[in-house]
Amino acid sequence: MTPVTLEFRALDTADFGVLVEIEATPPAMAIDTFASAPEQVRSRFNDAGGLMVVRGLDALAHTPEQLVRISELFGPEVENYRSTLTSARFFHDDVPEIIVLSNRPPCNHPPPPPPDPALTETGALPVQFPHQQNWHTDQSYRRPPPDITLLFGVTTPPPDQGQTLFADCTAAYAALDPDMKDRVGRLTGIHAPGWIGRTPDDVRAGVEPKTLLAHQQPQHHPLVRLHPVTGRPALYICEEKQMDFVDGPIKGLSTGPDGDGAALLRDLLRHATRPEFTYIHQWSPGDLVIGDNRCLLHAATWYDADRHERLMWRTTVMGNPGAEYAGQTKSWIPPAGYAPMHGMEDA
Repeated sequence: MTPVTLEFRALDTADFGVLVEIEATPPAMAIDTFASAPEQVRSRFNDAGGLMVVRGLDALAHTPEQLVRISELFGPEVENYRSTLTSARFFHDDVPEIIVLSNRPPCNHPPPPPPDPALTETGALPVQFPHQQNWHTDQSYRRPPPDITLLFGVTTPPPDQGQTLFADCTAAYAALDPDMKDRVGRLTGIHAPGWIGRTPDDVRAGVEPKTLLAHQQPQHHPLVRLHPVTGRPALYICEEKQMDFVDGPIKGLSTGPDGDGAALLRDLLRHATRPEFTYIHQWSPGDLVIGDNRCLLHAATWYDADRHERLMWRTTVMGNPGAEYAGQTKSWIPPAGYAPMHGMEDA
């Protein structure tokens, strides 16, 4: 039997993140090897700023339940998506902790639009907001929000399409001038899902916001969060489709898509997604990418959905959001007799 090797090294194209390469025969041994080193994996993950790219776990494509096992390395609870604000079309058939992201039925999850044709000066993929849209952290419209996302590529477009971008919000915060650090450290963002009528486009079009149950309401989070493991401060913001532009997006500043809150949010998004703070992941089938929602932004990019299939499996881990959320119950748990997506089943 060929010895199993587990190698960690820095990502070549970013100032944060760690690459893990596993070689094992048979391939299923790679899963056991990775899962048997929890302290080493978590330590490397946190030291690298909360981004880990793992290659060599191709066997996960045939054993989806093992993705849950891997996810358990990163926190005390792997989320059951059937009890969250998630439409049923995203559910995995057999594993409730996995959601499916695919352009094929029944999910029918389309790619984002292509970026502005005005590319960067080098002609490379644009990463900076607003040329690149869809920057967010997962499910920030809940309280507490999830800690960590694991994304596994089952079927992926060519590497020059359908990339996933990550932005280091710890480094972005550190690069702010002292006055801005002081300002944002005293402010709170208001986060909301994009399907309840509170996006900038909705507000401008005069869309009536949906009537929501208590567990579906927008949630408030500090613009700067202290990471519960590393203690480092990081910006905690999202792109415009995941913020509330009726009552926000920033508490205490003028509301709406043209208010002071929107202007500050866009300034912070432009800053946090500058190329020096970002990593572009070019997918190959079998890649596993693990990102820390407490200190990173991420964004999906366009691919030709008419020619290529994309099938991704995602899990999220929660249970250590930090002192800000100590003792709080899950905001998204519905009252008795209601499903989480009551009134929003078609989202």
